[in-house]
Amino acid sequence: MKEEKLQGMEKEEIQGVGESNSPSNLLKNAKSNLVAANSDDSLKEIFRQIKASRSPTVINYGASWCRVCSQILPAFCELSSKFSKLSFVYADIDECPETTQHIRYTPTFHFYRDGERVDEMFGAGEERLHDRLWLHS
Repeated sequence: MKEEKLQGMEKEEIQGVGESNSPSNLLKNAKSNLVAANSDDSLKEIFRQIKASRSPTVINYGASWCRVCSQILPAFCELSSKFSKLSFVYADIDECPETTQHIRYTPTFHFYRDGERVDEMFGAGEERLHDRLWLHS
């Protein structure tokens, strides 16, 4: 999410395995419109901000052990800089077990507009994700 919309929330790191493409390394270098939820409380606060700001947002629900999630995360980070009107959130389902218990597949992408979820996408595919982001931007 954009810094002014987060009202004081900072980018949060996700525990990674120390590789250059680990979630923590990718998110450390991400643009300001990408944040990571590393706990249920931080994801709940992000949901409150989505409702309050009513800004278009995409949440990527993934897991550090998921091969497909690891493959799409670099593209997700890169796309966050191309779609500056969208806010991007990464939530690891193992870090946020209470608030992500409804997620059955990883990766899952939820798209929000005007504070409400309006779309979802299951699985990866950089071109598919780009097209969906373009649709919601």
